[in-house]
Amino acid sequence: MRALLVTHGTRGDVQPMLALAVALRAHGHEAVLAAPGSFADVAGEYDVEFASLSEGPNRLMNDPVVKEAIEGGYRGVRGKVTAVRTARRIKPLMAEVLRDVGVIAKTSHADVVVHTTGVPAHHVAEMLRVPAVVVALQPGWIPIGEFPCPMIPLPRLPKRLNRATYLAVGAVLRMYAGITSAWRTTDLGLPRRRGSHDILRDEDGMNRPVLQAFSRHVTLAAADWPNSVHTTGFWHLPAGAGWEPPAELRDFLAAGTAPVYIGFGSMAGRDSRRTRAVVEEAVRRAGVRAVLATGWGGIAADAGTGDLLVIDHAPHDWLFPRMSAVVHHGGGGTTGAALAAGRPQVVCPFVADQPFWAARMHALGVAPAPIRQQRLTGDRLAAALRQATGDPTMRERAERLAREIRAEAGVSAAVALLETLT
Repeated sequence: MRALLVTHGTRGDVQPMLALAVALRAHGHEAVLAAPGSFADVAGEYDVEFASLSEGPNRLMNDPVVKEAIEGGYRGVRGKVTAVRTARRIKPLMAEVLRDVGVIAKTSHADVVVHTTGVPAHHVAEMLRVPAVVVALQPGWIPIGEFPCPMIPLPRLPKRLNRATYLAVGAVLRMYAGITSAWRTTDLGLPRRRGSHDILRDEDGMNRPVLQAFSRHVTLAAADWPNSVHTTGFWHLPAGAGWEPPAELRDFLAAGTAPVYIGFGSMAGRDSRRTRAVVEEAVRRAGVRAVLATGWGGIAADAGTGDLLVIDHAPHDWLFPRMSAVVHHGGGGTTGAALAAGRPQVVCPFVADQPFWAARMHALGVAPAPIRQQRLTGDRLAAALRQATGDPTMRERAERLAREIRAEAGVSAAVALLETLT
């Protein structure tokens, strides 16, 4: 089997698909990963065949409008207006990404196209006349009646309205219907057809396979998900074979008690220095040691002192088991890595699916109550750190849940399902 894996976005969108590429190769298959060009070096560390896509919307990560959208969490009237402004700016950049996907697909010799929900690569599967498989990195893409869409912050509604809440997710996908239609007909040479923008159904109206790359032990499970939906478990990427921790990190870990990890990934608010000051105050007040990962600039990258070590990043599967707790933004990939490491968490969500994961961690008893980034203060974070590092019950729950998460072997389960399609 030769699989074309298509994704776009930040590390949380790309890393699970890279993990799938690595697992496919380990099982004797071929895989080419089509992702933003900035991830070429990471793919190279795993010797994965890589096809570069335009950075597209990623180029806006440091844009003031986008930072305002992330920081505000799309809340209130102002937040909705900012979200619309952001979407308008993304459209032409997404068109660049789609053109690259089409070019790559035509020479891919793929037997199957596997794509994340944010990239409508099912069109190239139709062009190649091969199966398309959808990857959902968070719940909320499959309309059901059992519970409302978990990615949409809504007040409690009557159960009969649950299915309607998923229309909002569909509306987000339809925002790009214009550029997708032009790409489909002009670049791919496909005819216009009714329902062509539905990622969940093929041209014959049949359900496409959906791989949900998260754990059934963590999310809500729906009895009315169709048989085409498979919840595999999280897709973990191991540390590259050639990766070694820098001496400074190794020495810091050996110099005292297990520190806490603090990092907000690619989430970048408008005031990285304020976030850094809040983190330093919380670490001092809680009396803990900390490894601070600056990521894409959401936290100022000044050098650390004493009990605070500043790094760019390190593989989560290597670093998290060496921590006493993990403070993060609530992205699905980071959440899964913290769960697999068996460490208590402190989740400080910004937008999108992050509040959902934050709420689930608290409900499962492996994290204190979430702290929205908009309400993050030194006092609140220090209190959460003391609870996460000092509550033996929370730690025991995290360790027990980790054993269940690791037993799923999610990415291997995904490979086995793909093998049934070709």
